[in-house]
Order: sequence, then structure tokens, then C-alpha cells
Amino acid sequence: MPTELPLLYVKTGCPWCTEVIGFLSEQGIGYREINVSENSTALSDMQRISQQTKAPVLDWHGKILADFGVEELKPFLQAQNVKFEDS
Repeated sequence: MPTELPLLYVKTGCPWCTEVIGFLSEQGIGYREINVSENSTALSDMQRISQQTKAPVLDWHGKILADFGVEELKPFLQAQNVKFEDS
């Protein structure tokens, strides 16, 4: 099992990013937040792995989910065998 936390790339003022952060926190799902609005190198990294500039982007141990909201996040995480607190 991977020991490093998944990476969540976000932008300042992004409502989808805020929604996703809230959901992950509520579910107790660990991640490392990287704000690409404050770090041009991180923005380049996000663009390289997602092939686009929209946030959020989640790098779940090499599996990439880009430009998403909670509705897309739930099935993606379930496919990675993540259990939710309400399930």
C-alpha cells in the first residue's frame, strides 16, 4: 500500500476546490494540498499530469482525476477502494 498521501492541486478562489477539500475532510481522507495559484512549478506539474489548466486535479498514486467536483470524485475514489464514513 502506498505510504505517500495523494496530491490535490487547487487554485485560490476555486469553488470546486473548496467543495472537494470539504468533502475529503468530512470523510477523513488524507491528502496533500498544493495551491498552484501560489506556485508556478506546481502549476506546471499539474498541467503536465492532467494535460490542462483547470483545477482541482487529484493525483491518487498515479491515477489522475482532473477538473472535477464531488459528484465525479465519489465514484473515482470508490474505484480506488476508498470507503466512505457514510457507507
